[in-house]
Amino acid sequence: MKIYLDNCCYNRPYDDQSYLSISLETQAKLLVQSLIKQKRLELASSFILDYENSCNPYTDRKTAVKNFLDDNVSDYIGGEKSEEVIARAEKVMATGVKMKDSCHIVCAEMMKCDYLLSTDKRMLKYKSDSLKLMNPIEFVDMLNGDDENED
Repeated sequence: MKIYLDNCCYNRPYDDQSYLSISLETQAKLLVQSLIKQKRLELASSFILDYENSCNPYTDRKTAVKNFLDDNVSDYIGGEKSEEVIARAEKVMATGVKMKDSCHIVCAEMMKCDYLLSTDKRMLKYKSDSLKLMNPIEFVDMLNGDDENED
């Protein structure tokens, strides 16, 4: 199973953990990260994620994310595809998704990812025919088969 995490997902552990929803999203994201390290999930990434991460003013956070990506990414869309990505992202943007988020969606679709994980509620409203967008908590629930146990 191939997944793509957007920038807000990578940075969730650095957000204020006193909020229960943020803390739960962090724990779910860290579990996903562990599954990636164990090679139980395949990780995809892109030039837009690299760009967003490079803009992080916190060097320690930026470095931690870059190191994780360097060590674990198995599929990647580079800047040489930026024109194609941006052209396709225009269509996604027409649905109300912001530019960078649209680029994440398009990159994940182009790499034929199964899931894109995000904590951005606005982005998660986007519907794709080829990609499932989920919050990390929903994704972990799905992996655990909890969807089958709900009424």
